[in-house]
Amino acid sequence: MAPPNTDAVIQEFEKLNLQQLARTEGNYLVYPKTKYPALENFEHHDPAHRGDPNKASIFKNATKVFDLTPHIGTEIHGLQLSQLTDQQKDDLALLVAERGVVFFRDQDIDVYQAREFGKHFGPLHVHNTFGHPEGLPEVHVVYFDSEYTKKIKDTTGFDLDLRSAAQGWHSDVTYEPQPAGLTLLKIDTLPYSGGDTLWSSGYTAYDRLSPAFQKFLEGLQAVHSGQGQVDEANRAGHTVRRDHWTAIHPVVRTHPVTGWKSLFVQYGFTKSIVGLPKKESDAILNFLFDHIAGGADFQVRFKWEENSVAVWDNRVTNHNAIFDYIHFGRRHGWRITPLGEKPYFDPNSKSRKQDLAEKQKAENKS
Repeated sequence: MAPPNTDAVIQEFEKLNLQQLARTEGNYLVYPKTKYPALENFEHHDPAHRGDPNKASIFKNATKVFDLTPHIGTEIHGLQLSQLTDQQKDDLALLVAERGVVFFRDQDIDVYQAREFGKHFGPLHVHNTFGHPEGLPEVHVVYFDSEYTKKIKDTTGFDLDLRSAAQGWHSDVTYEPQPAGLTLLKIDTLPYSGGDTLWSSGYTAYDRLSPAFQKFLEGLQAVHSGQGQVDEANRAGHTVRRDHWTAIHPVVRTHPVTGWKSLFVQYGFTKSIVGLPKKESDAILNFLFDHIAGGADFQVRFKWEENSVAVWDNRVTNHNAIFDYIHFGRRHGWRITPLGEKPYFDPNSKSRKQDLAEKQKAENKS
């Protein structure tokens, strides 16, 4: 009888249980001094291109599927992300591209399975400044409680109590040359109340602007910067892993699969519009930030349960974690962040509203 695979046994034995670590050790992150080269450009092959327009592999196997709002957010019951086939992953990618964010509850997927899951959608991002679990640099941990937020304030000067919730809107790591695409977040520890997350639709944020303003914005480019995170890391004595944290992206981008236009700015990382004086740039961006923050008609608010998972498209959504709980409890989870294509604007692309209306008109005629 052949001996067991020793490496596999050791690997299994050494696997981290992040939920347990968070509950027993608190903030368990490590901050290695490892430096990384600049991210290289790559050709992104979005698996949603292979998706079935009917998403049959998802819908026929789920026990329940329902939209949370007309414009963004779908919840699916009866499927385990850890068990999805490649076809189901492709269909999920297409659904997420169309609906912005898709939610699953009671998920058994662990961080190691999720890391492999994420590779289906693109190369995994290693954050430029944040800590991570030992040996898992691709894993971005979400951990907050009163003790940790006090430590953040003492070491970096960042005070969550003084931040307006409207300032929390962002899309992940848009200061990278090819920012995040489809993204997975699992929350496994929650306070007794609070800790919701909101997502907004970039498609409908664009559609809610006047045609004249839409045309003005199309073709403009904006500077996205991670300087704030770098400054916080420097104040805390943590390593900044790469030497570049600024990128220029279109203000309106086209999704490569749906072909729909999306507003692509947000308070977190968008700093200025290229070619405009600061006063004009600030006025336009502040208007757009307020437009996104106040867009209750194109937002969805998700009330987490432990072991819920959100899968969203960072290219066409912004999201906002609500810190209403930090003096009352602990919230913990982890994120896997595949990167997508370099953002672009196709002048021949359509808005979501226009495309769906044209398809409905054609269907009514047939």
